[in-house]
Amino acid sequence: MSPYPPRHAKHKKKKVWLWVILLVLIVSLLIFLSYSFYLYKQVETVVATMYKPLEDSELNKSNVNRLLADQEVINVLLLGGDERDGESVSRTDSMIFASVNPKSNQILMFSIPRDTYVEIPGYGMDKINHSYAFGQEELTIKTVENFLDVPIHFYFKINMEGFEDGVDAVGGVTVTNTFEFSYGGFEFPKGTLHLNGEEALEFTRMRDVDPNGDFGRTSRQREVIKAMIGKVVSFESFTRINEVLSVIEDNVKTNMQLSQMKELYLSYRGARKEIATEHIEGSGEIIDQVWYYVLTDEEVERIRGVVKEHIQEE
Repeated sequence: MSPYPPRHAKHKKKKVWLWVILLVLIVSLLIFLSYSFYLYKQVETVVATMYKPLEDSELNKSNVNRLLADQEVINVLLLGGDERDGESVSRTDSMIFASVNPKSNQILMFSIPRDTYVEIPGYGMDKINHSYAFGQEELTIKTVENFLDVPIHFYFKINMEGFEDGVDAVGGVTVTNTFEFSYGGFEFPKGTLHLNGEEALEFTRMRDVDPNGDFGRTSRQREVIKAMIGKVVSFESFTRINEVLSVIEDNVKTNMQLSQMKELYLSYRGARKEIATEHIEGSGEIIDQVWYYVLTDEEVERIRGVVKEHIQEE
């Protein structure tokens, strides 16, 4: 008798293993698809909760879906403020303009100082952050459109009280600190820092001992936002998706729909690799016993030129 098993027995064993491998792959695929469907439904629910459309703005005067499909420049306004116990923000603590150009693969991002003296449509000259108190997102967007002479396509209003939870949800952020300081019970040495949510919140709030004042504070805010963007699109955050979605649902409002978010992510994601910043130059002036950040006409034209040049780059 031959010491080797019959050839048909070997063939049968190989077929069994092939079926086992195939079964494992099928089960794994089904689990993945089920989880992906679950996540999609979760995202769909969260985005529906976040969604707060605008009644009258440049967005409604242009076909933004066509702009997305044609990969044209998209302008976004980020509004940050503190909300407690469900109360609305009376003024915006932070205002950041971001313009995404998928052709030049660049994002232009800069802060608009909250005390900037501008024309608020229907209310005259005042601090730009008062526009939110007068007319919330709608009037704030109109004011910024009037100031920069470009349309705002989307806005995101972020409750900074939930900012701490957002940083923790993505596992903290790594930033570069340009000078050593203490604030909120924390020490922030110069150099590369990894911050948890509470640390990041205090890191972005300090301005009193910053040699650049409010500009230094908004610069640190942009630093943290850039770090969070990198974390959100990473695989690491995919494993924390439920925590991230929970924080977003409770603390963000936007007029961007899910289909538009997908288009923006898929077609514009290359632009996040290069983020250019700008600084609005002005001077403090007392007008009717109120302190304002006043810009010259030349500075307004300069910043408008920077935005338009970015939009036209290819």
